[in-house]
Amino acid sequence: MSTVAELLVESLASHGVTSVWGVVGDALNPVTDAIRREDRVDWIGVRHEEAGAFAAGAQASLTGRLGVCMGTVGPGAIHLLNGLYDAAKSRVPVLAICGQVPREEIGSDFFQEVNNDVLFADVAVFTATVSTAEQAPGLIEQAVNAALAERGVAVLSIPGDVGGLEVPHGTPVPQFLEPASHTVPDAAELSKVAAVLNAADNVTLLVGAGAREALAEVQQLAELLAAPAVLTLKAKERFEENLPQEVGQSGLLGNHASKVAFDGCDVLFLVGTDFPYREFLPSGKTVVQLDVRGGHIGRRVLVDHGLVGHAQPTLAQLLPLLEQKTSTAHLEKARKSYAAWRERQVQFTDPGFDRKPKGLLRRKVDNPDARIRPELLAAAVDRHAADDALFTSDTGMSTVWLARYVRMRGDRRLIGSYNLGSMANAMPHALGLSAVDRSRQVVAFCGDGGLSMLLGDLITAVAYELPVKLVVFNNGRLGMVKLEMEQVGLPEYGTKLANPDFAEVARAIGLTGIRVERPGDVDSAVSQALGTTGPVLIDVLTNPDEIAIPPAPTVHQGWGFAIAKTKEFIESHE
Repeated sequence: MSTVAELLVESLASHGVTSVWGVVGDALNPVTDAIRREDRVDWIGVRHEEAGAFAAGAQASLTGRLGVCMGTVGPGAIHLLNGLYDAAKSRVPVLAICGQVPREEIGSDFFQEVNNDVLFADVAVFTATVSTAEQAPGLIEQAVNAALAERGVAVLSIPGDVGGLEVPHGTPVPQFLEPASHTVPDAAELSKVAAVLNAADNVTLLVGAGAREALAEVQQLAELLAAPAVLTLKAKERFEENLPQEVGQSGLLGNHASKVAFDGCDVLFLVGTDFPYREFLPSGKTVVQLDVRGGHIGRRVLVDHGLVGHAQPTLAQLLPLLEQKTSTAHLEKARKSYAAWRERQVQFTDPGFDRKPKGLLRRKVDNPDARIRPELLAAAVDRHAADDALFTSDTGMSTVWLARYVRMRGDRRLIGSYNLGSMANAMPHALGLSAVDRSRQVVAFCGDGGLSMLLGDLITAVAYELPVKLVVFNNGRLGMVKLEMEQVGLPEYGTKLANPDFAEVARAIGLTGIRVERPGDVDSAVSQALGTTGPVLIDVLTNPDEIAIPPAPTVHQGWGFAIAKTKEFIESHE
């Protein structure tokens, strides 16, 4: 005979789940005990359930398989929410197992009781509370199948008196389905789109993560159409080094070449992307959009021709209908702009930049304290990281520097909170990735604000021997918020952080801690950090006034910076 908890854990192990993240406690004790007795699944106890949910979501992002996290009654379940919203917005399958008060107390406002089905209704594609042993197998199947099929979060709540109940004799272990991945549009729709693309003088592609499995098809598409390809951040990992027509990103992360590519086209083809920043997309263009979700068609920009289907099979059927473009002028113009931009960025990666004539002038404006430029740090990580490294980044300026200076060559992967935009995700995401394969290098670009928000889970890296490499951009600021304030003419306020010596904190916890305060020491310190066995934190004092200029800075933004800097100068001298 099996209990509800044992049946649940056995079904997850048989599906291939290798780790469950959470904090132990009361209602879920039967589940954690079942994990203890299941050799195929590891329990990883975090210090904050949010970190566990982030870790499970990162594993699902990396593998495409189910991630699992747990939070017990009330506060424990509530703490999962932010990490679960990140998984939901990233469209990855995660099962959250939540505790609930005993059945007879549900609805009585019992100690720690919250209504999980209501609490998780917005974030989850499926929620249910197991009330009897007989219904457990069916609800387990429904929950996991919903998460897999809809690429979202499922929440299964187990009251304290249910996990230990015995299921009926002969109950089979729940089996989970594999979702289909070969949806294609009608042939007539493909013919219409082919006619539009063939008739266009200049086509630009905006390629997203939804095209990840269609690398060869996107390569052929860009070649046939002589089209520059703007990449979303999440498309870097597949296309950046494998698509000769790529011109980098748009948005705050991007460069002027993306604007050249957008402005110069008469047809914009969105391939597997839900890029949300409308202000960076061009107007007055014929727009084609390919997405597996029909609800995404047209929600960012008005679309003339929508194709609902998976990228790889859809493009495979579209390509034979396309004609080779003879003019490459549009592509060459965008690529020339991109090459010039990349060449300009290289100067900031020189440790001696601030001592050279051009650097001395700039330093007076944006680096008066001669701090380490974050571009220098990001470029050093790019040089020394393995070609199959897994990268994560905190939302904010650390993502900007990763996007601009780390190339996703080889088998590198990139995971982040790029849809929810949460703080504090880089370190727990890295923990989750490292647990998948401890032999693979995992590098987290951590903001000092993000790292300190979930600082306690540095202990998890040590406790479970997760050899993450945490690169801390320690500028004493909430850097992106500072930039946002200054763009609209406000002096920074509330963004300064009273940071400890993070390297000393790391050493006290049991990590290798490295502190870097001079530009000339960055390269050797990064090399040391990435070459050290076990978890490492490298605390680098970076320039808080470094500015990331968007692809097409406006007069309003420039005036905003000028006003803000004047106010900051006056207030600092009062």
